[in-house]
Amino acid sequence: MIPRIDTQALTDPTHPGHPSAAEAVRAAAHEVGFMTVYNTAITADEVSELIAAYRAFFHLPAAQKARIDMGATGSNRGWGGPGSEQVDPDANPDYKQVFDCGFELPPGDPRAGMKYYAPNRWPDAPPGFRDTVRGYYARACAVALDLLRGIAGAIGEPRDYFDDKFDRPMALLRGNFYPQRPADAGERDFGIATHSDYGCLTLLATDGSPGLEVRRRGGGWIPVSAPPGEFIINFGEMLQMWTAGRVVATPHRVKGTAHERISIPMFFNPNHDANVAPIGSGGTILAGDHLGKRYDETYVHLQAG
Repeated sequence: MIPRIDTQALTDPTHPGHPSAAEAVRAAAHEVGFMTVYNTAITADEVSELIAAYRAFFHLPAAQKARIDMGATGSNRGWGGPGSEQVDPDANPDYKQVFDCGFELPPGDPRAGMKYYAPNRWPDAPPGFRDTVRGYYARACAVALDLLRGIAGAIGEPRDYFDDKFDRPMALLRGNFYPQRPADAGERDFGIATHSDYGCLTLLATDGSPGLEVRRRGGGWIPVSAPPGEFIINFGEMLQMWTAGRVVATPHRVKGTAHERISIPMFFNPNHDANVAPIGSGGTILAGDHLGKRYDETYVHLQAG
């Protein structure tokens, strides 16, 4: 079972529901790798507005979206068409479309040449798209950091353990567009094939449609969905490594259905130079090295580089 957790109870140690929320998060982090949360600072109306903006963008003609095709770059900013990502080398490239944007550095910042901080590429249409997405990006980062504080406390670390490692996060906001599953799709075709997320914490908003499936320990798949205004949370490989397995990354997939689906993950990842080696190990593993390697394995245009 995937726990459903009140965010305010988790993030406020004085809340009467905090002990039970922290216990539920501890179980979700160590046993399931997924949870859903509600009562965040982001409203259902804000998520619905964002979904509408992405839907309008993805329904533009392909030639118009191709003006900001990330395949023409050495990074992952802009539009990725069908087949632009391959999360499982044993499956065909994913048939979804994506739009990726990331953290915006101030002018002249020396880190601007790094792939994790590449300039964003914004479309000319639909109207207001850039402002809507940028506004949500900032709010989603704040909510994700709040959740990390609650998770840190739940697994026995200081609540502020992660704070100074996320002041210029490699946070990637993605719009996913899953069209109707193609009629000729076979066993190796997925909206997104089986994978674990690469980074730290994923804050996933969706339009409420079914499609996401989480691998059950011991075999089989668990469907999971959440309406706009509630969020699906899962943990990535980086956080599993960082916490020495106290938080687990669980494989998941989207095969696709007879209906299109929009999902919006905020992949909340730390600064590129954060040390994500297991806490207390004395080792050094830079977050940017881990994430850069996984990007190069996944994005088709970077695989060839």
